[in-house]
Amino acid sequence: MRHPGARRAIGSFLMKSIFKTVWEKKWLVLILLMIVVAVSGWKIYTNQSAAKKVATHTVKRQNLSETLSLSGEIAAEENVVLRFQTSGYLTWVGVKEGDFVKKFQTVASLDQEELQKNLKKYLNTYMSERWDFDVDKKNYDTRITSDLKFILDKAQFDLDKTVWDVEIKNLAIKYANLWTPIEGIVISADSPTAGVNITPTQAEFQIINPKTIYFLATADQTDVVGLTTNQSGKIILDPFPDQEISSQITNISFSPKSGETGTVYEVKMSLPLTANRLMLRLGMTGDAQFITKELPNVLAVPTKFVKTDKEGLKYVWLKDGKNKKKWVVTLGDTLDSQVEIKSGLEEGNIISE
Repeated sequence: MRHPGARRAIGSFLMKSIFKTVWEKKWLVLILLMIVVAVSGWKIYTNQSAAKKVATHTVKRQNLSETLSLSGEIAAEENVVLRFQTSGYLTWVGVKEGDFVKKFQTVASLDQEELQKNLKKYLNTYMSERWDFDVDKKNYDTRITSDLKFILDKAQFDLDKTVWDVEIKNLAIKYANLWTPIEGIVISADSPTAGVNITPTQAEFQIINPKTIYFLATADQTDVVGLTTNQSGKIILDPFPDQEISSQITNISFSPKSGETGTVYEVKMSLPLTANRLMLRLGMTGDAQFITKELPNVLAVPTKFVKTDKEGLKYVWLKDGKNKKKWVVTLGDTLDSQVEIKSGLEEGNIISE
């Protein structure tokens, strides 16, 4: 262990060495101090200058507008899902996904052999009942008795039943063929291959008419009141952000859309046929934009320059040379953070905060 006197001697020696080095390099220390003072002074100066700088604005005429943007997607007026009414053996499928079909074209068929045989069976039953009815009626016409009247009425009931059976079986044959009530494109076919047994939900064919597509947007109850039928707007679809489609409102629903958390209404907008060149598809999303209010060529200033005094008067600070003075103004509508100046200012005036 070192003696305390030795430690003090070492410490004294180190301090003298440091002092000697600093003294010999005093010019370097002086330069460093000057740099620190200069940087500190520059920061103080710039902060003071920024504090003294006041935002100004030159009053000018401009076009003010208020826009509304609604989200939506492409839908179709003619959009059907075809299903068989009964289960059966799928014997024929005449379309595939992507095919174009004509109105009333048959797209698929169920096995009709059993149906045809059932129809013949019930036709035969009908003929038999008809024969019995004619015999009973002949007997009734020659001998009018209460018993024969009862027999004739029963024969009539049996005959009617066979007629209904024949009609039902004829409908079954009719419904064994699935046909489309619209023209359009087959966008899905759940059972594209024949030779399988299906239920009505297992063989769905969806068809849309691309000529009837439209843009379906939803508007909140506070926004829908500012929209009207035939109002013009533009549509920008997400897959084509650089393309604007001119459109107009064709219908605004009277009742709110069900299943939504808020009260919203459906707004239908037309899609011109020329827009089909963009390869539009069902379900594509986008936004519809409307100008709900427009003020052309008006004096306007940013709202941040307008103040309110204790009496409720609106005023601005009008620049007068190096000074500024309180100047009362009359305001109009506020659109997009700009407020219309009805009176009190002229074009070219400079105001400050």
